[in-house]
Amino acid sequence: MFLFENYYYLIIWLQAICAFHCIRKGNQQKWIWLIVFLPLVGCLVYIFTEMINRNQLQGVQSGISSTINPSGKIRKLEDRLKFSNTFNNKITLADAYLELGRTDEAITIYEQSLTGAFTENEHVLSKLINAYYEKERFSDIVTIARKIYNQLKFARSREHMIYALALEQTGDIAKADKEFKMMNGSFSYYEHRYQYGLFLERNEKIEEARLLFEEITEEETHLSAQERRMNRKWFNLVKEQLKVTA
Repeated sequence: MFLFENYYYLIIWLQAICAFHCIRKGNQQKWIWLIVFLPLVGCLVYIFTEMINRNQLQGVQSGISSTINPSGKIRKLEDRLKFSNTFNNKITLADAYLELGRTDEAITIYEQSLTGAFTENEHVLSKLINAYYEKERFSDIVTIARKIYNQLKFARSREHMIYALALEQTGDIAKADKEFKMMNGSFSYYEHRYQYGLFLERNEKIEEARLLFEEITEEETHLSAQERRMNRKWFNLVKEQLKVTA
């Protein structure tokens, strides 16, 4: 009975939305009777033909296709680049390579694209930082990061965190610590702060690391359910690290 009542109210709700939409659009002569007398079918047909446009449907279909068959997406992007060798087509393909773990191929395209007007392209340089990190090319990260260091987006970006880690790996511990401190803001950037805690542990600042991890754990209790879900991975890792250092 409970399920039936909820189903009933759901249908009424759908009918109300569709009826309001079709009257506002002036489509009532064509649709209103279908919505009223075939409530579920009529509402679904109306939603997919009148409320969701063709571009949106194509976007959903494209996303599903890319998830199920990523190699098909790559082939399409490769064909598009062969047909039109533009900067945008190159970078779109490189981004797809990077997403699929074909990092060397992505790096090749990114590096070849840094010419002319695109020598300092922020998107390409940011992607290169991530790609170099996967390949542990820490010196290259430091060089590239300095080119976009003063960009507004860089200050709290993941690329800034990678830059700090690269500084540590290349021996500049003091500079790495300074960069991590710049990203250590409360109630935000939990991946950055988790990595900072690990950095502190690696450099024998165990008590500082513990205090940071405890601060993050305390902050979790004050966040909304959505914020906790978004950062669950880092909260779990922080708790595991606290157990290790207890």
